[in-house]
Parts: sequence; structure tokens; C-alpha cells
Amino acid sequence: MYISKSFIPILKNNPSEAKIKSHQLMLRVGMIKQSSAGIYSWLPLGFKVMKKIEQIVREEQNKIGVQEILMPTIQSSEIWKESGRYEDYGEEMLRIKDRQGREMLYGPSPFMVSLSGHVTFVQIFLFSDIKSIKL
Repeated sequence: MYISKSFIPILKNNPSEAKIKSHQLMLRVGMIKQSSAGIYSWLPLGFKVMKKIEQIVREEQNKIGVQEILMPTIQSSEIWKESGRYEDYGEEMLRIKDRQGREMLYGPSPFMVSLSGHVTFVQIFLFSDIKSIKL
């Protein structure tokens, strides 16, 4: 596809809500578009770049034998409470109830794995099945 045929809405000025340089650039070159406060859509150029980065990271991880998993976005609040991170996010964390009335949380982006409940989720997930580790 030709670049001239691509949908790339370029901005001349920095949007006032964008304070970080990378955020400003991604908005200005048409990689992302803000839908509402803190929520963005990946436009074709940004989506293509993101997929290319994923491909490079995946290739490098495959070279060293990393095994990829896909974790749920909706998580039990119990995991967060056990880890002591339940209160860390405060009111910003989306909390919902399932059909049985159990509290569930919408986990942060997987890109924030080291700061989120995903770390605890992986620990619980793995430790329940792994009995010994051989290096």
C-alpha cells in the first residue's frame, strides 16, 4: 500500500493534553487518536509499528527459549488482595461483579506487567503447577 493512500491524520501543533514528548509525537504523526481521557485508538500507522515491535520482541524471545502466555484481562480481586496491590490503584481500577457476586477487576494493560496484578497472577498460575525448577 502506498503511503499516499494511507490514513495518517497529521497534526501541526502539539495537543494541549499531551505532556510527554513520545505522547506528543505519536499524536502528531497519526499513530494514535484519543477516544476519551486516557483511552486511545491505534491508527493504521501506529498499529503497524506496534505489530512490528511485537514481532521483533517475539523473535528475540524465541531465540532464547521464552514461552509466551496470554493472561486474562478480568481477574479475581482475591489475587490483588493477596499481593497487597488491591488498594494501590484506588478508584481508577475498574471493579465489577460477576454473576455470582464475586468482585472482579479489569487488570491494567499487559504493557504494565511489572507494576500490575499480572505478576501475581503468573506466580499463582505457575506455582500451582511447577513442583521443581531445573536450570
